[in-house]
Amino acid sequence: MKPDFSKGLIPAVLQHWTDHTVLMLGYMNEEAYEKTLEDGVVWFYSRSKERLWKKGESSGHIQRVKSMTLDCDDDTLLIQVEPVGPTCHTGTKSCFGEEPASPLLSLEAMIRDRQADADEGSYTNYLLGKGLDKIAKKFGEESFEVVIAAMKRDREELKNETADLLYHLFVLLHEQGVSINEVEQVLHERHSKKNNFKGERQDVENW
Repeated sequence: MKPDFSKGLIPAVLQHWTDHTVLMLGYMNEEAYEKTLEDGVVWFYSRSKERLWKKGESSGHIQRVKSMTLDCDDDTLLIQVEPVGPTCHTGTKSCFGEEPASPLLSLEAMIRDRQADADEGSYTNYLLGKGLDKIAKKFGEESFEVVIAAMKRDREELKNETADLLYHLFVLLHEQGVSINEVEQVLHERHSKKNNFKGERQDVENW
């Protein structure tokens, strides 16, 4: 059922589709609603700019739509989204709190921004320019460094090497077009399965 726009703008609440954090409140007119359906990312009507506004049009932190639900009066939308980077313009995950965005999401956004900037001095762009073979090789090397640090029981080295490993993993995921939210969803689905952690055998599908 379509929202009731007879009274003008309607409020639209954005909620994270996996952890259910309330991210922000915006307003839609009928055109913004139709654009959201068409593009699969959230559009609002900006009351200050008096025009349509795609969330993340400047920062790149768009909100990918997973589902939309109307309230009982058909005049308020609850939109489940997959955020790309921080939702709030202040850099926080939500506009309703000071919690910073996940460092992993920030890392993902940084890699995307480096590619968009086309900075030749960027190590990220160097790796992406070299392609999959170079990226995969570096990821393998960093994996081995993590193993060495663990075998040495060197906590500081292990933390640093793990940070390097995660960076190269995220570059690899970016090159393959896979977002961290997609990985988190796989983990969420596995965690939700019944009988997890039971029995002697704990394979990938049933931790």
